[in-house]
Amino acid sequence: MMVWACSGAATEPHPDKLPSAGKTAAASHATAGHGGTSLTAEEVLAALKLGQERYVAGTLKHPNISAARRAETATKGQTPLATVLGCSDSRMPLEFIFDQGIGDLFVIRVAGNVADTTEIGTMEYGVGHLGTPVLIVLGHSKCGAVTAAVKGGELHGLIPALIDNIKPAAAKAKAAGGTEAEQITEAIRANVFQSIADVLKRSKLIRDKFTAGKLQIVGGVYDLEDGHVTWLGAHETEAKPH
Repeated sequence: MMVWACSGAATEPHPDKLPSAGKTAAASHATAGHGGTSLTAEEVLAALKLGQERYVAGTLKHPNISAARRAETATKGQTPLATVLGCSDSRMPLEFIFDQGIGDLFVIRVAGNVADTTEIGTMEYGVGHLGTPVLIVLGHSKCGAVTAAVKGGELHGLIPALIDNIKPAAAKAKAAGGTEAEQITEAIRANVFQSIADVLKRSKLIRDKFTAGKLQIVGGVYDLEDGHVTWLGAHETEAKPH
């Protein structure tokens, strides 16, 4: 198993950020090396969805941001609740969106929330080494990278190589027809599923955990204006937006 300098023992999540179903598990959550959180995927998702509701309502608790929390995670290590792949867009503050604090989320951010070698390798660390029971791929409305993939046009530097990851989703959205705005909206959604598919295709570690039922993968789209996350499934066939 790979070991990075930033690794360490587990640390207990603050019970205030957990739903009632998760508080019991949190109470028994002890230092466990690299075993990961003691919470189940269902408890983690319930906690994140409650945090999301607080964010939308403007009633953030801002848990786990104290000096004591910094010191605890620095000395005892990290046991994040979930691995999250999101876009680098500055309007998408992932910890705030789920009302989480230091050590709560293992975050990977890249333009267009694409899943290429670097991103997938980092996700493997979160899922395999840190033991997060949940992997979230989160796109967002008005994504510039997806918009560029749909509209085409001249791109410079290394950006075309990044956009290549999004082109299948853009092509699928364009084939469905509709206005350009509708195509962009659909491509953003399709790109979430494309990233999930890329992860499952290229990472045996993640694929094995997923197929064995040891990892829950969830897609979502964040709305920049109202702050709400529309949750999807791991595949288009099981998409249930809400």
